[in-house]
Amino acid sequence: MSGNRRKTSLVTTVLVGGAMLLTACQDTDAGTDAGAPQTSPSTSTSATTPAKDNKNGSGTGSGTGGQKPVGQVCRAGDIAWSTKSETQAGGYILVVAKAKPGISCTLPAVHPTVAFGSDGTEAGPAEQSTGKQITLSGSTTAYAGVNPKTTGANGGKELDSIIVAIGHDDPDPVSLPVGTITVDKPVVTNWHTSPKDAVPTR
Repeated sequence: MSGNRRKTSLVTTVLVGGAMLLTACQDTDAGTDAGAPQTSPSTSTSATTPAKDNKNGSGTGSGTGGQKPVGQVCRAGDIAWSTKSETQAGGYILVVAKAKPGISCTLPAVHPTVAFGSDGTEAGPAEQSTGKQITLSGSTTAYAGVNPKTTGANGGKELDSIIVAIGHDDPDPVSLPVGTITVDKPVVTNWHTSPKDAVPTR
């Protein structure tokens, strides 16, 4: 009788222990399954959000970058420059300006800023009235005449280059070789579309 009780007790213990083990396994599986769906959507969202932001950013950037400025003022760096020494009117320098390939810009209706030497001696206006603005594009060419010496007296600075800018705020002034010149109270004309109109007078 005592032996039967022991067997019954042992069987009961095994059954209860097995049930507890099965329940623990089910709880672990359920916890794993419950955690899996939460990880997947989170990963998917973080992967797609930057792609959306990048797309919007690229669209805005390309739209802005694709628009060309209307009426853009020329800078010295936009222009292909050349100079020519002329003998007319006592001798002067003809400055020739053409837009670089692919660039369209406007020269304002004022004389160009022309300076000489390390002290920055600046040429004054050779004309009383202002000129007309000129749009440079393709083969369109603008001309300005520089008279480096307007005095009849001897003396002046001996130089071999001039510094040209499109206005005082131009960030890209250029130095142009002109040969040896004597500078004394220089003047410069407005921009013109014909070289004969760019002859500076004393």
